[in-house]
Formats: sequence, structure tokens, C-alpha cells
Amino acid sequence: MHRVLLAAIALSSTFVFAQADAGTTAPTAAPAASSEDLRKEFDARLEAARREVKELREEMRAQLATQSVAQGWQEDWVDEKRKLELVTFDGYLRARPELFYKFDLGRGTDSAGYALFPRSPSSLNERTQAGVNMRFRFEPTINVSEEVRIRAQVDALDNLIWGSTPDYAYSRNAGNGYWSDRNEFSIFSASQTTQRSGINSLQDSIAVKRVWGEVSTPVGILRFGRMPSHWGLGMLYNDGSGIDNDYGDTVDRVSFTAEPLPGFYITPMLDFNVEGPSSPRTLEGGQPFDLSNSDDAHSYILAVQRRDTEQERTARLNSGSFVFNYGLHFTYRTQRNDAVDTLSAPLATTEGSAQSGVSQPAVLRKADLFIPDLWAKIERKEFRIEMEAAAILGGMQSRALSAAATDANQALYVYQFGGVIQGEVKLLNGDLEIGGEVGFASGDKAAGFGNAPRRKGSGANGATELGDTDGPQYRCDSGCSDNEINNFRFNKDYRVDMILYREILGGVTDSLYFKPRAKYRITQGFEAYAALIYSRAIFVESTPGARYTEAGNSLGIEINGGVRYETEDGFFGQLQYGILFPLEGFMKRDGLDSGPGTTIAGNRIPSENAQALRAVVGIRF
Repeated sequence: MHRVLLAAIALSSTFVFAQADAGTTAPTAAPAASSEDLRKEFDARLEAARREVKELREEMRAQLATQSVAQGWQEDWVDEKRKLELVTFDGYLRARPELFYKFDLGRGTDSAGYALFPRSPSSLNERTQAGVNMRFRFEPTINVSEEVRIRAQVDALDNLIWGSTPDYAYSRNAGNGYWSDRNEFSIFSASQTTQRSGINSLQDSIAVKRVWGEVSTPVGILRFGRMPSHWGLGMLYNDGSGIDNDYGDTVDRVSFTAEPLPGFYITPMLDFNVEGPSSPRTLEGGQPFDLSNSDDAHSYILAVQRRDTEQERTARLNSGSFVFNYGLHFTYRTQRNDAVDTLSAPLATTEGSAQSGVSQPAVLRKADLFIPDLWAKIERKEFRIEMEAAAILGGMQSRALSAAATDANQALYVYQFGGVIQGEVKLLNGDLEIGGEVGFASGDKAAGFGNAPRRKGSGANGATELGDTDGPQYRCDSGCSDNEINNFRFNKDYRVDMILYREILGGVTDSLYFKPRAKYRITQGFEAYAALIYSRAIFVESTPGARYTEAGNSLGIEINGGVRYETEDGFFGQLQYGILFPLEGFMKRDGLDSGPGTTIAGNRIPSENAQALRAVVGIRF
């Protein structure tokens, strides 16, 4: 406190000298030498005061950084306490213009009838798709007290395409009387209508995605409700909180986070993954209930980690020390029966219907999964190395997708492994960042990548054949010639590139990729960045070009670059460009197709390069 007083006295003294130097009512003018002395003394006192204020600010920051973590929780485990307000708001508004060019790579459809990327329904010659979508995310927190709060996430106009709900579109079936017949031709439509599920859209204009409660106790934090799930780098569990994310993992969970030792957190969790059919009382306004406990899928999770708070991390880095954080997230997921027929049928609410569970027997699944996920980070002011590695191990007694498929009571086994390591070095006082990333997702020798395993392949009983882009990763007929599912899948919101994994394949799986990158801060809040991504399949059988004798594992080389601008008051702007050069994994020949799974001879047709231009404009609050 005495340093604050000294700084205040020094500042007040400078104002006195400044007034004396600038005054014009003195009876006699001061000599030039005296004025110069006063000015020098004024500058010296002002500089001393500034140093005092700077030292005081740094001392206060250090004191805050060394306070006990028990006073506030951070990130996934603990949210920093803020001054108690009844309601606080977070979120963002974003608009995202996009342009896609030749995302089908000029390949047409595979033997199963699927294209790499959806084509225009108007003309196959139309190779450019452009538009704008938006989202308004609203995340209120109701602070009942300093220890009790309710948090929520609500999305409005979620990824709504601009111009997709004109007052003409689909309105003839809306029962709106005069308004449904107002325009005979869509060219006369001059207004957008409210987004309504089943009428002019597949979803409503407002979606309540998450609501959960938090209670701080003397020994930890209790959380319960529908909440986000995130771990480590977000390779496997990702909450999708980034302004350019689209999905996000949401779980129905009960968890408790304790801190037995400073900086060490232990969190047991229980997730309700699947509950099966429920009672049909919702139309009556009564309480629905789970009809059977035997068809539930639950996850029992334990997360243990050593992690610094953001204040501690900043203090360590500024002092020249290093940060070493690490943790293990272990999940055991189990399910005895699977109500696959009920969950695959249209939703009904009448007694005796599929939703009542009376006529829909379950499949005896007997499935168990063990999912360890290890994360670690070491960081200094001038560099960072961070990694995450996970496995999904287990199996199921029956692969049947219907209770009537008694011949499908064959066991399947799961052996999947994935990992990613990131690193960067900071140069030029942190303005230049040079880094890289290597990622691995185990593959499966079955044809197709396995990001869409419910898709039917071109073979018998929906099995995949060489050249299919996706489908199931096992093969069972009277017996199972392939009874393993080995392709590890990264989270869909873990973004590696702009085109290949994000848009064409739908995520990283059955792949090894290398990504050198660089970023340069031009000025405060404004930066430019670029990356090169080389990707290859683990098994050539998974690639779309597998039917051709010259096919290889290499999938492509992609170059991404862009600029980003962000202000302290919440404005965010980003412009990105990407180009993909497909390699042997996407090769094609002009020979005649002699049937699924057979090789094709003929002249090689080079795959076409795909390009993308994407902008994101938003406001955070």
C-alpha cells in the first residue's frame, strides 16, 4: 500500500510542477534556465512514477498468480470466480461465407453410387458451391450465489444458410392460408420466414443444447446436467467451443472435481450415453420414464490431471520457468442389450407403438469398451510441445442391427489407436511462430475409410468393396472373414485442414499426416498464417483408388493460408484459402467397370485439384 501512496505523491508532484511551468499569471517570468530545470525535474518525476506504477502492477499480478487454486476453478475443471452478478452472458454471433470448387475431385460416383462430395442437382457441370451460413450462440450463467450457478448454451439460427427460408419455400404445406399462396414464382419472394422444423427446415430456429448446474463445496465442485465434454487437445473429446466449430460433444453427466493436492485434480464422472425407449406420456404432460435398464449404455469415467491455472501458467512463463501439465482420462463404457429397432424407427407416442417398447425386442449386444486417453504439455515462453494419445479397445457379442437378424449373432472386436503431437517455437519476441503437427489414426484393411460405417457398400449384404469411399469396416456373411473394427476416428471438430479431412472425408481416420506451419503477428490483433498438410492412408485398400494397379497410400498435399484480425472489444474476422492436390490414393482410369471389387485398366485420368475460400466474421461477448 505504501508503494501506491508513493506513486500517487509522485504523480501529484508532477502536476504541481506542470502547473507552475505552464502558468501565465505570475508577476514575473522565470528565467529560461529555471524553466528548463523545472521541465527536467518534471520529466524525471513522471518517469519515476511510471516505473512505480509498472512495478506495482507486476507485483499485484504475481500475488494473484500465487494464490491458492481453491479460491477459483479454471477451464474444464474449474471456472474462475467472478464478482457475483445475478446473470452473466457469453457467446458469439458469426457469419461464414464459403466457396467450394471441385470438391468431388472429378471422380464421379463409386460403385456404391456415392460421390466424394455432394454435387449440384441442377447440372453435373456445376462445380462451384458458394453461400453464407450463420449462428448466434448464447451462453448465460445464472449465479444463484457465489457457490451455486446454472449454466446453459442456446444456439439460434444454427448454421442457417442465408436465403434458405424464403416466404415462398415449402409454404404451400404450412397451412398459412393467404400467405401460403401469395407468390406463385420464387423470384417474387422478398422476405425470409422463421425457421421451423418439419415445415421449411430440418431444425427449429432455436435449440437449447446444454443446461447444467455447478455447486462449489469446500472439497470440490459438483456438476450435473447436459454439458460439454472436452479433454486435452480435443482429438477424441471436443466441446466445439471455437468460433469456427460446428459440432461439439454434449453429454448427460454427473461429475465431481476435487483437488486433494495443489494443482492435482481428480474427477469421477458418470455419463448416460443411451437409455433406450421411454414411456409415451409426453403428450399428456406427464413424466416420461425409461422402460428398461437392460438396454442402457453408461460410461464410468475417471480423469486425473496435474494442471496449472491460467494465472499460474502466465506467472511461470513470465519468470522464465516452464509449465509441465499432464493427465489421464479413462472411460469404461458398457451395454448389455441394444434397442436398435426402436431407436431406428420413427418416433411415436401412442400406446403399443414402437416407442412404447411393447413390440420391439432388443438385441443382446453385451458390449464393452475401454478408452484410455493420455495428455501432456511442456511449455516455456519461447516454445510449446503438447501431445495426446488414446486407444479404444473392446468388443461386442452380437453385430446384429435388428432383433430379427438371428444369423448375425457374431462377435466383433475393436482395436483402435490414435495420437497427435504439436509443437512450436516462438521467435522475434513472440511475433513469429514456427511449428508443426503429426497425427496418426489407426486404419482397417476393409475398403473405405470408415467415417460413415452405416453407409452400405457395393458388395453383398452391404459390405464394402475396393473403390468404395466409405462403409462398414467388418465383413460377415455366414461367418466373419473380418471381425475387427480398427479404424480410429478423430473428433469431427478437431480441425487439421480446410478441404480433405474437414469436408471430403469427414474427419481424420485410417491416416498419417504431417503438418508444418507458420504464423506471424503483423500487429496487435492482426496475424497471418500458413500450413502445408501431407496425408496418406494407413492401408491402400481404404482409398478410393484401390481398384487401380497404380494406386498408392498417399492421399494428397494441401496448402492452407489466411489472415486473422481480432479486437479487444470482441470483433473477429478471418479469411482463409486452401488448395488440395490429390495423389495416388484418389487416382482413376477411364476403363470400363467390370464389377465391384475388380481392377480397372485404361488410361489414367488425373484427379482435379479442389479449392476452398472461407471467411468468418463474428462478434464475441
